[in-house]
Formats: sequence, C-alpha cells, structure tokens
Amino acid sequence: MTRWFLLFHTVKHLGTRWSLLVFGLCVCVCLLCCDKAVCVLLCCYQGLAQLEILCKQLYETTDTSVRHQAEKALLEFTNSPDCLSKCQLLLERGSSSYSQLLAATCLSKLVSRTSNPLPLEQRIDIRNYVLNYLATRPKLAAFVTQALIQLYARITKLGWFDCQKDDYVFRNVIADVTRFLQDSVEHCIIGVTILSQLTNEINQADTTHPLTKHRKIASSFRDSSLFDIFTLSCNLLKQASGKNLNLNDESQHGLLMQLLKLSYNCLNYDFIGTSTDESSDDLCTVQIPTSWRSAFLDSSTLQLFFNLYHSIPPSLSPLVLSCLVQIASVRRSLFNNAERAKFLSHLVDGVKRILANPQCLPDPNNYHEFCRLLARLKSNYQLGELVKVENYPEVIRLIANFTVTSLQHWEFAPNSVHYLLSLWQRLAASVPYVKATEPHLLETYTPEVTKAYITSRLESVHVILRDGLEDPLDDAGLVQQQLDQLSTIGRCEYEKTCALLVQLFDQAAQSYQELLQSTNSSSADVTVQEGRVFSFCLTSVGEACKTGGCNKLMCI
Repeated sequence: MTRWFLLFHTVKHLGTRWSLLVFGLCVCVCLLCCDKAVCVLLCCYQGLAQLEILCKQLYETTDTSVRHQAEKALLEFTNSPDCLSKCQLLLERGSSSYSQLLAATCLSKLVSRTSNPLPLEQRIDIRNYVLNYLATRPKLAAFVTQALIQLYARITKLGWFDCQKDDYVFRNVIADVTRFLQDSVEHCIIGVTILSQLTNEINQADTTHPLTKHRKIASSFRDSSLFDIFTLSCNLLKQASGKNLNLNDESQHGLLMQLLKLSYNCLNYDFIGTSTDESSDDLCTVQIPTSWRSAFLDSSTLQLFFNLYHSIPPSLSPLVLSCLVQIASVRRSLFNNAERAKFLSHLVDGVKRILANPQCLPDPNNYHEFCRLLARLKSNYQLGELVKVENYPEVIRLIANFTVTSLQHWEFAPNSVHYLLSLWQRLAASVPYVKATEPHLLETYTPEVTKAYITSRLESVHVILRDGLEDPLDDAGLVQQQLDQLSTIGRCEYEKTCALLVQLFDQAAQSYQELLQSTNSSSADVTVQEGRVFSFCLTSVGEACKTGGCNKLMCI
C-alpha cells in the first residue's frame, strides 16, 4: 500500500488536467489489480478534486451561472452524510485556500445545527483538531485562519454547558490558547484572535438558538472567564509596550491591533443583557461587574491606554480611544465618592494630555473617538465633580478651544460635532444645580461655543456655493438636533447670546441691503448673502426662540 499512498500524494500536486489524466490511468490499474483499498483511496481523491474545482468556481469565476451551479453542488455536499470526513480531507490534502475555507465553513454549519446535533465526543475532536491545525499552520491565508477561529468560537459557545465526567470540557479557553501565546508572533496573533473572537461570539445573540440560552451562556462566561481574559489582554499590552515593538513590522503591528481589539471586546461586553444600541444613544453606561473593581481602582490600567495612545501610530490609536471611551463610561456605583474622584482626576489628566499634544487628532478616526470620549466625561459625571478636579480650569479652556476650532472646520468629520455639542449642552444644563463653590467657568466659554457655531455656519455659505458642496442645512433632522443642543448652550449666558445674534443679524442684513442697492454687485454675491441671511434666520433665530427669549430679539 505504501506505493499507492506515494502515488496519491504525487497526483495531488499535479495540475487539474494532468491529475485527472493520471487518475484515469490509476483507475485502470485498480480494475486490473482488483485492489479495493486503492479504489477507495482514488474515489476519495476524485471527490476531493471535484470539491476543489467547485471551490474555484465559487470564489474565482466571474460567470454567475457557473457560480450558481457551484453553490448548488456545494450545498448538497454540506448536507451529505460524509461531509465531516470530506471536510477533514479538504483541510489535510486540499491544494487551495478556498477548499480550506469551504471545509471550515461547512464544519461551522455542522456544529451549529439544532436538529441531529453532532455527538459530544465528535465536537471535542473537532475542537482539538482545529487548535492543532492552527498551531501547526500559523501562516494560512487570513480568511482561512479567521474561519477556523470562528469555528472554534462557535463550538465553544454552543458546548459551554456540556459535561464529560463532571468536567465542563469547553471552558478551558485560556489553557487552549496558552501554547499560542508562548510561541512566535504569528502564533500569538492567532491565540489573541481566538480569545477576541470567542468574546465577541458569546456576546452576540444567535437567532437560531433561544435568547434565554444565549443569556445563560453569556452570564456564565462573564462570571467565569471574561475578567481573566481582560486581565490577560492588559498584561500582554503592558509587555508589548515595554518591548519597544517595531510597528512597521506587519506581524508586530497585527499583534498589537488584535490585543487592542480583545481589550475593547471585553469592555464592550453586554454585562447585564441590556444590549444598548450605540447608534441611537451613545451615552450609555458600561455595567462593569463589582468583581472587576480592582482593575479600575488601580490607575495603571487607565494610564496604560493613555500611554499607548501617545506611543503607537494613528492607524492603531482609534482602538485605544475606543477602549478609553468604555473605561470612562463604567458605572458610577462601582466606586465610592473618594474612589470616583480619584478615577475622574486620572481620566481628566489623560484628556488634558491629549489636548495638549493633539498631533494625532487630525486623523478622522482619532478625532471622532476623542469627541466621543469628551462627551462621556459629562454623561457619566456631574459638573460638581468635574469642577473639583485640580486642573479643571485648564482642561475646560482646552476643551473650549478644541470645540471652537472643530466648529470652524465644519467640513471635517461633521458627524463628530454631535458629541461636542452634547458635552456643552449637558454642561450648560447642569449649571443651575451646581452646589460646589469652585467656579465652573461656563459663563466664559459657552458664549464662545455659541459664536463659533453660528459664525461658522454663516461663513460656510460661500464655500458651499462656490464648490458645490452638500449643504448641511438640507438635513432637517441634523439641524433640529443641533438647534436643540445649541438652545441649551446659548441659554447659559443668554444676554451675551442675544447681543451676538443682534450684531450678526445687523451685519448680514446691512451687507445684503448694500448689495441690492449696488449696481456693481454680481448675482453670485447676492446669492451668497441671501444664503447667509437664511442660514442666520434658520439657525440663530431658531435657537434663540427655543430658549424662550424671543421678546429680547424683537429689535431684529
């Protein structure tokens, strides 16, 4: 039989046409020799070759009809009784990455099915096989590695409560990845990605399984494994930052990125099953368990992420800021008053350091995440607590300057302005309730924010008409939202706001009147000034009326 195995492996590495020719010759030899074992082997090869051809047709062809036929044939393969054995053959002997992807995808479907599920022993074997396969092949195509990691995560989640001899056989997740973390950089990336994908998989509800089962698994994972995984990610980040990684190296860059994703997935976990939608309300609270207190009472955790922000390239720092957004949002009840004040002080110090060294903020992703971080300062803490921070006067000045600059550059990351206005709206709304004796200084800075918003909208008219840009005032929903925010901000020092509105309207109206009376004015100049007057009336007067101070603008 040895010669037949050698023949099989030789044939496998030939091109498709030559391999089929050799296969035909081998069949003739089998018929002459009546070697049943060889016949079975060659039949397996034939099925393997056909599957690889179908994979190429599915992923590479541009002919939709050919792709449709390949999809149909592969669907039949997935539902066939020998799918499991053929998937292993594809992984072991497949000559293309697409065949490996097909095998991983089919195995995921097999372990996920609710009817006729695979036996426990078989699922354990698949789990162990996948781990060994990844450990011995660290340089697979990225999409193959991802599919296999997804398979591991799915098996682990669905088997979380499965026991064998009183042992929860799928819960030793950190032990499963330890050998990866102790090997090469490529192996470390795989190990960290396994934990990250597993955390994300368990955190997401599966429509094919009951929600109650999902919450039971998610709660058990939270209580038994999640904090250990988060602690591991922080320790690995500390080790990585202390080694002066060469982030120009693709592997080391990828490792740090996966570590940051793992940390974020831990912090973004749905701890109590509320599953809030950040797209509708970005000011939610992170319900960190009480058992995690030690990680947040220790300022080194917060300092780790601020230090990373200043030491890594802009391509990775948005992930750091995303982690900081979550950390800034931890529930207030996690701390007592003294602990909360200390934590807030470290948080504000970190924000001040970013504002004082804004080199990375021109990156749109960094800018957006930093605006979210600023908004969380007020959503999770009271103004009376903020003013007691030692460097509050300097920080509020820097935030005001940052906001004014951002509003003046209205065309840059317009979706992020919402978070800045939200911050100032909440600060202004809190003024009547502040009992602290320390000055909040909002009477100094809210008029600057109001002025920057209004003047930037007036000045944008010329640029929009000149360059044919999309007019932000055409978005009625956005305008309404910003007017709601601005009305609260302007109310903080309404006398100054009113004086500003009167001054700007007089200037706009006078310029418009002069253009109408001038014989040398162009239609373009008139259009620009009309746009400014309209913009002023829509934003400024609308904002003023929302404050209930319309009577003060009767002079207009």
